[in-house]
Amino acid sequence: MTFEDIAQNTGAQICAALPGESWGEPFAGFIRPLRYKNKMYLYGVNTKIGYNSEGYYLYLGPPSPDLTAEEGMRLLCGGERYSVDRAEKVLLGDEVFYIWAVVRRIVDSE
Repeated sequence: MTFEDIAQNTGAQICAALPGESWGEPFAGFIRPLRYKNKMYLYGVNTKIGYNSEGYYLYLGPPSPDLTAEEGMRLLCGGERYSVDRAEKVLLGDEVFYIWAVVRRIVDSE
């Protein structure tokens, strides 16, 4: 079983691109608000799927596109644009199973 198998039925359609490039082919993945465990909600808003603080989200996606390869990667999901702040590969044995990233919603116009 691959990450793509899991995300295909439950994930959202996401596109990726570097600045100045057109959006790539859509793929299935997840973008969810980062949540805090200790209820210290000093800033942010409640959303339908959890507490969101200052526009930061957790991304889980397939090995390709490789968000760790170049800086400046952007994502498009549900009409919202995100910039990748940090990304890392998660291995299963010697193979990349998925990539996780902290992404931030882009609120200014390009």
